Amino acid sequence: MKYLKNLGISFLYIIGFILVLTFITTLLSYFNVLNDKVTSIIKIIIPIISMFVGGFYIGKRSLKKGFLEGLKLGSIFSIVLIIFNYLGLNNSFKFKYLLFYIILIISSILGSMIGINKKKQ
Repeated sequence: MKYLKNLGISFLYIIGFILVLTFITTLLSYFNVLNDKVTSIIKIIIPIISMFVGGFYIGKRSLKKGFLEGLKLGSIFSIVLIIFNYLGLNNSFKFKYLLFYIILIISSILGSMIGINKKKQ
């Protein structure tokens, strides 16, 4: 039960960071501080940072094998995104989406590996 609680809280961290960073990007884009090219790059970076933070949290809360916890978190979140994209938005499969999901999983793994090493002894 504790594991599901930590997994749920890390999902909340991921969603929270995505919402906050997207809101900040939208405000900066609205006031013409950021141009379209920079906004499209930030749109790719925001989920990567969010997955790193979520992986860091679950790694800090896990007892051992942080990379495995990050792999689980990244895989579950990527599956949710795949289901949303293909069933909800009717997007076709492209190689760049697969590459993006793999990058998200690697970001989560790195975050959890760093998180487990930053844990208080």
